[in-house]
Order: sequence, then C-alpha cells, then structure tokens
Amino acid sequence: MNPSTPTYQLQPGKVRAEFFRLLPISLFVVAFGAAFGLAAVQAGLTPSQSILMSTTVFAGASQFAALDMWGTQVSVLPLIVVVFAINSRHLLMGASLYPMLRELPAGQRYGILLVLTDANWAVAAQEYQSGRRNLEVILGGGLVLWLAWLAGTLLGVYFGGLLQDPKALGLDMVLGCFLLAMALGGKKSPRVLVAWTVAAIASMFAYRWLPPNTHVVVGALAGGAVGYFWLDEVNGEVKGEASEEGSRA
Repeated sequence: MNPSTPTYQLQPGKVRAEFFRLLPISLFVVAFGAAFGLAAVQAGLTPSQSILMSTTVFAGASQFAALDMWGTQVSVLPLIVVVFAINSRHLLMGASLYPMLRELPAGQRYGILLVLTDANWAVAAQEYQSGRRNLEVILGGGLVLWLAWLAGTLLGVYFGGLLQDPKALGLDMVLGCFLLAMALGGKKSPRVLVAWTVAAIASMFAYRWLPPNTHVVVGALAGGAVGYFWLDEVNGEVKGEASEEGSRA
C-alpha cells in the first residue's frame, strides 16, 4: 500500500463520544470566554467584533494579548509577532500528530486542526503514546471547546458584569491541572522526560531575561530540538541493527 494513501477513517460515533468526553472541561472554558467578552467590550470592540474574533481566531491567550495592544491605532506587525509567539506551540503540537494526520485526506487533515487546542491535543498525544490512535478527540473535543468559547464570549459581551474575575473562583487553575494530569499519565521514556526538563529550564531563562511571550517559543524549540535529534539517533541505531540482521540472514 502506498504510504501516502489515506487510511484513517474518522468515526462519527466516536467523534460524538469525544464531544461529550470533553464537555466537563468546556464548562470552565465558558468562564474564560466570558472574561474575554467583557475585556473586549471594555477595550473598545463592539459585540459583533468580539464574537467574530472568538469565532475565527479561537485562541484565548492570543486574544487577550491582542486586547492589550488594542487602541485607536493598532500596530499590526508587533501584534502578529506576539500572536505567533504565543501560538508557536501549535507547530510542535501539529508535528506530534503528523503520524496520524498524514493518514487522513487533506481536507479532513487541515479541517480538524482548526479546532486543535491544548486540551484535546493532550488527550490525543497521550493515547498515541499508548498505542491508540484517536483523532476523533481533536474534532469532537475541539468542537465542544470552540462552542464553549463562543458561548462564554457571548455571555461576557452581554452579561459580563456577572463574572468579572474568574480567578476568584479558582477557575484559572482547572485547565492547567487537567493538562498536568494528562502529561504525567502513562509511561514516559527518558527522551520525553529530558525534553520536558530542557524545555522548562529554557522557558524559565527566557521568561526572566527575554522580551514577553518569547519564552513560549524558546521552550518549544529547546524541547523540540531534544526530541528531534534524540529520535534521529534512536532511528539510526534501529536502522543499523536491522541492516546487520539483514546481512546475517
């Protein structure tokens, strides 16, 4: 079979199951969507502009960063740089899913990435490490998170006074705790642990001494470099062993 031929078939029933699987997490996304909607209106965006941003961008941290730079005159180039820095982690997130994504038709492959988030990526990546392929969680889980973000934005725009400080309820910790639990679950190879450590140290140094938000890029590149070069080394060893066995045979 040609390796480029699509072989992964998305299962509608499993997409629905993953939608409801991530539904509890989406409730906390509603709270932060409401905080964004309120902040957007206070920054001068109209309700329709706020809702349009959440519909098309769907990136909470980047949207809040954009609000910090919003004004009568918006500096487009710095805004692009900041948004790219914050979302640069998606480069590695997408790359980590490529072994599965390449088995989808191109339309489905790029379509489901529109709703890729930290939460549904964490689930898909952990299950892939355990030998299970689950792109349905990207689509189903991403859709419920996207709808929750939109619902929260609507609430914040029109009823923002009801929830002005989500941190007072401890809601800012829930998604982080979820991602930490997903990261620590399952078996971890030494390569993964070293990559995490290098990424964390690099991020801390960048956070301390480099411009704001660049620690996201630095950490991602440092951890990714460890994984990439170590993986190449392991693959080289495996290919060498296979060649020796073939020559003996």
